[in-house]
Amino acid sequence: MKQSHNNIRPLFISLSVLLFLSLTGCWSSHEIEEQSLGIGLAFDKAKPSSIEKKLNEQGGGYSKKDRITATYQFITPQVASSTTKQSGPEQKSYLNVSETGDSFHQMVRELSLRSEQPVTAHHLKVVVIGEDLAKSYKLEQLLNQNFRESEVRPSCLVLISKGRASKTLETKKDGEIPAFRLAGIVENAYRTTRILPPMSHIKVESKIKSGSSFLIQKVLSADGQVKFAGAAVIDGRTHKMTGFLNEEELEGVTWITGKGKGGVVKSFDKETGQLIVYEIESMKSSIVPRVKGDNISFDVNIESVGRLSENWVTSGNTFKNEFLKKAEKSSEKEVKRLVGNVLEKMQKEYQVDVAGFGNHLRIEHPKVWKKVKKDWDQTFSETPINYDVKLTINDYGASDGSKK
Repeated sequence: MKQSHNNIRPLFISLSVLLFLSLTGCWSSHEIEEQSLGIGLAFDKAKPSSIEKKLNEQGGGYSKKDRITATYQFITPQVASSTTKQSGPEQKSYLNVSETGDSFHQMVRELSLRSEQPVTAHHLKVVVIGEDLAKSYKLEQLLNQNFRESEVRPSCLVLISKGRASKTLETKKDGEIPAFRLAGIVENAYRTTRILPPMSHIKVESKIKSGSSFLIQKVLSADGQVKFAGAAVIDGRTHKMTGFLNEEELEGVTWITGKGKGGVVKSFDKETGQLIVYEIESMKSSIVPRVKGDNISFDVNIESVGRLSENWVTSGNTFKNEFLKKAEKSSEKEVKRLVGNVLEKMQKEYQVDVAGFGNHLRIEHPKVWKKVKKDWDQTFSETPINYDVKLTINDYGASDGSKK
């Protein structure tokens, strides 16, 4: 028995040493303070920065064509720590670096010649594509390297900018990080019908592969500030941006899809012309395809429950059911206007289905869908769509403010 223990002890020690070594971490890893964390990325038509021009004048160029300018937003531990120690309008919590060329992968590797820290994309929050670029190149070309790169998270947000995308990664507010700001605005969808559900890398790739047209949130920039304002229309045939929906037209799409989490409807009382505001508490929509022979049509039934949040009508008792019914009809009329306007834009001007009508036809009538899916956007542009809106006011606040 003693001899058996002697034989086991060397084996036990060897296993212990191996286990200890496995707990020491990755020998080839980079320390966090030695890395530049890429958190934002903007793609624009080529416009070399002044620094790039000066470096190129000194012989710093390489074989390339200036087609695209990529602006990378970094946050480094050095920048973050210096921000907490210093104050002043010139101090920023981030660093933007631009590189111009024709290969995204080569451009990011070129940054290794200008920075001592390796660039990582594990924490990339948002990619913004400038409108000029989105009209000129297919989305799968612009995002191909991101799709292939395992470092980029599938949840990374994609936006389209009006004007230069790099401007959306700038701010004049001390301590603010533009990439985080853009990602944070998406979280306000519960307060407005003018923010799309997040269009991530994985969703964009899926839409491209399906061949369907779709929307990507549009963002504006001015003097270091940004605003989500409508959506870019991506044509399913070309995979390029074909135009924009404005803010009201995007509202119409939200009502059609029933994917809104909150927001308001502003209308006017028919008799007095005074303002009435309906606040959305919930909404739902059903898109029902109708097939009779070769004829296809759709019925859209929209329902919502909400509250009377603002009322400028001061005459009479606005608590009475009669007035509340008038307020509901007034708000319903406005929603119908929003829906009708965006359907006109989709079917007549752009001739694309960006509200998912085809998907409902595919689910409920798969055999019919197989016949029409190849030229669906064209078929959709000629398809009758009927819509009905029903809003219910279940709350009107503590006071109506009217004279008794």
